[in-house]
Parts: sequence; C-alpha cells; structure tokens
Amino acid sequence: MKLAVPDLISNSYFPAAAAVELGFFAREGLDVSLELIFPVNKAYEALRDGTVDFVGGSAHSALAAFPDWAGVKLLCAQGQGMYWFLVLHSRFGAQRGEVGIVRGKRIGAAPWVDLGLRGLLAEAGIDVVADQVSIAPVPGAAGAGVNFGVTAAKALVAREIDGFWANGMGTEVAVRSGAGSVVLDVRRGDGPPAAFNFTLAALAATDAFIAERPEAAAAAVRAIVATQRALAADPELATKVGAKLFPAAEAQLIAELIRRDLPYYSAAISPATVTGMNAFAQGTGILTADVPYEAVVATRFAGLWN
Repeated sequence: MKLAVPDLISNSYFPAAAAVELGFFAREGLDVSLELIFPVNKAYEALRDGTVDFVGGSAHSALAAFPDWAGVKLLCAQGQGMYWFLVLHSRFGAQRGEVGIVRGKRIGAAPWVDLGLRGLLAEAGIDVVADQVSIAPVPGAAGAGVNFGVTAAKALVAREIDGFWANGMGTEVAVRSGAGSVVLDVRRGDGPPAAFNFTLAALAATDAFIAERPEAAAAAVRAIVATQRALAADPELATKVGAKLFPAAEAQLIAELIRRDLPYYSAAISPATVTGMNAFAQGTGILTADVPYEAVVATRFAGLWN
C-alpha cells in the first residue's frame, strides 16, 4: 500500500510518516510505503486515480479531486486545527497577531494551502486585491522532492518573498535564522477564531477502498492513534524518524516541534470541525453546498479514535 504526503520535512503530517517509519502500520498487518506527492491536490488526484491508497494531507484539499466530498472520506485526524504559520521577514518589525501587516506584501504559499490564508484574511477584513496582497507559490518549490516549508524559509532569507504561509518546520528554520518573525499561529489563538476549523491534517481514503477493505482502513486508523500515543510518551522518537527522512539540521529540530504539537494530537474529527471546514470551503468556492458530517467523515471508525 502507498501513503502519499504533500510535504515530508515537516511536522504537519508527521504522525503519518512516523507510523510508517516506526512500524505502527506494520504492527497492524499493513505493508505501507511513504510517497511524497506535491502539491497536495496532486496527492488527492493520485488517491482518486488509485495510484495511492491513503493521503495524509490537509483535509479541505480532498475537494481538489473529490468535488463536494463525493467518493472520499476522512478516516481520522493527525492533529487538530489549521496548522500553518504566517511568517514575515524580520525587517518589517511585525507584531504577533498583526494581520494587517500583509498589505502590499509578497506572501509565498503552496497551492490549496494558500486557500487557508485567503480565507483567514477575508475573515479578518482584508481584501487581497484592494490591499495588494500577492499570494503565490514560492520560487523553486515546485520540483520533485523539494520541501515547501524549508524552501520558503530560504526564499525569505534571500528576500525573494516578504513572507510565507507554511508549516512549522519552515517557520522554525526562518525564525532561527533571524530572517523570520511569526505573525500568526492559528492553532494557538492568533487571527480570527473561525480559522481554527478551516482545515486539519487528516488521513483520507476513498469510499471504494473503505467498502472493499474496511479492516485495512480500521488498521490504518489504529496505526495513527498508536503513533500519536507513542510520540506523546516519548517525543524523542521523532528524532529517530527525522534521522531517516530529513536532512541533519531539520532532524535535530523535529522533536521540539512535535513536543509543541502534542496538545493537538487527537485522531477525532468533530461535527464542529466539519461544519467550520465546510463553511470555509463554501466561502472560497471549492464546495458548492453544505455536506452532512457523515458524508465527509468515516464515522464507522470513530470508536477507534480514542
């Protein structure tokens, strides 16, 4: 089986990657390999086309390949809340929570990830056109195997962009370099409260896979839950995984990032989360109408989340 993630050198989808590398899928009887497919819409297209069996990515992005959630289900969460950071170059002297600082700035963001920022800015009363906010892919981030967040951090240092909207690893690299300042961390209370439920890191499979292989789907959920618990008990396990998957510098950072993420490690996907995500998706035009909770989430596995 194949599990696609859109970003590898990152804490965003780390439970899925760690479930492979620490052997938790194998313990459940699943032979799962990890595959990097960027951007996230391409990962979900691979799921739709049957070239991968699972996607560990941003939940709302499933709509890129499965309009109105038809044919796909979220099996569980890897973590709660929208998990990207808004980082601006330190030369701007941005204060934490100062959303308006984006006016007139060039912000790097990956396809479909950018929708979270656009929705957040709209919620905050910022018109990206009138306020001349440029949101576009980061130069050099489209190549195979390239990590978006770390590439964004390097682009910020080089002043190719004024800021970026990306994962915690890219944020940490930018801040430690002295080039970046965190403006928004939605999960920890920055920005409009509604933005927390715009998306979350999830594990997804097709309806066909769930129907044909329900035990395999259940085993995948158990593997994610077991990985979350193992990392909570010993965050240093993250360093072991990082040593296999990351460059040396980022491997040394990952355990600290996982410690920070532990409060959000719950596999549950609540009705409130789906309501908020669907409202965001409708507002950004990627969902045509509200869809019931049961049409988005594979509720048959809810008993495994805890």
